[in-house]
Amino acid sequence: MKLTFTPEEIAFRDEIRAFIEQNYPQNLKGVGDREDLTKEDYLSWHRILGAKGWSTPAWPVEYGGPGWHATQKYIFGEELARAETVPVLPFGVNMVAPVIYTFGTPEQKARFLPAIQKGEEWWCQGYSEPGAGSDLAGLSTKAVRDGDFYIVNGQKTWTTLAQHADWGFFLVRTNSDCKPQEGISFLLIDMKSPGVEVRPIITMDGAHEVNEVWLTDVKVPVANRVFEENKGWTCAKFLLAHERTGIAQVARSKMGLKKLKKLATETISEGLPLAKDRDFKHKLSELEIDLRALEITELRVLANEQKGKGPGAESSILKINGSVIQQRITELFLEAVGPYGAPNPRAYKAEGGNFAIGPQGAPMAALNYFNVRKTSIFGGSNEIQRNIIAKLVLGL
Repeated sequence: MKLTFTPEEIAFRDEIRAFIEQNYPQNLKGVGDREDLTKEDYLSWHRILGAKGWSTPAWPVEYGGPGWHATQKYIFGEELARAETVPVLPFGVNMVAPVIYTFGTPEQKARFLPAIQKGEEWWCQGYSEPGAGSDLAGLSTKAVRDGDFYIVNGQKTWTTLAQHADWGFFLVRTNSDCKPQEGISFLLIDMKSPGVEVRPIITMDGAHEVNEVWLTDVKVPVANRVFEENKGWTCAKFLLAHERTGIAQVARSKMGLKKLKKLATETISEGLPLAKDRDFKHKLSELEIDLRALEITELRVLANEQKGKGPGAESSILKINGSVIQQRITELFLEAVGPYGAPNPRAYKAEGGNFAIGPQGAPMAALNYFNVRKTSIFGGSNEIQRNIIAKLVLGL
């Protein structure tokens, strides 16, 4: 595998870099992906990329993709991370859209894909339930057919940013008299429908990122079912493979590591920069080696996608190692800032705390550390992903 850029690819990188510098909203510079961003904050950048045709780099050309090859997609991700742009949220672009253009009807493709590409509609994911997380096939939200509609009743939980959502993609049970995986359907639900209630789950740090969604006698047109009735498990597995690939976040982890190394050179420990400490230096080196290996795996996956091969067990490998590396970066960052990273930033600020004290980024260190704990759980817990690898790769 060639890991150096051609002159054409360097010119492409420069084009991407210049576009970001000239078009990224001024009010979003330096905010990263903070949890207190508004819906408009997220969608404003999405719409700019959508107007350029760059919001959906992995989509096929016939559905609005730019037609980039694997290296161009990689460069694009690198440049977004380098500029620390607000991420284009994955629920529409990277999760439900591939399901729609792979399994959906022509009418569904025409209705939903352009709006996703342009950033006109916000999507959320209705998979997990209080009794069905890692064992997703155990879900109990029920959809009963009534003529041209399904009547949906049930509860979903940990629904990220559902408070902003226009639409949601939901797994529902349409048959209870069969193997659990064989009685599930994949529905697209208008979040403004009567009977849909979004209740906030406020996390320990005071943030409103996740929600529970209650569905009470919600009428959903049968036309909003993707693929066949009781065959939604096929869509669910396909979507999760794409979600797990995206969770890896290699480019943004590289930026996190760069910041961590800079912090280590500026932090003094026992009279020397922390970067000179043997134990800390060893941790940094191990992290950098593992991240480089993950980057090569991601490039392989991108190259396979370019050949028309969807992500398989490699998505589980990317998910496991990507989430673990993200956690290790936040652990070392918290270690580097020491006691300055202890306060809850929201409570600390409310009590009149001074963010100027301590190393740059210290007030967010604890918040980031705790928030990133979730990456080894969502998208399928890492324990489940190891079982998938054992079965599909090792044949155990």
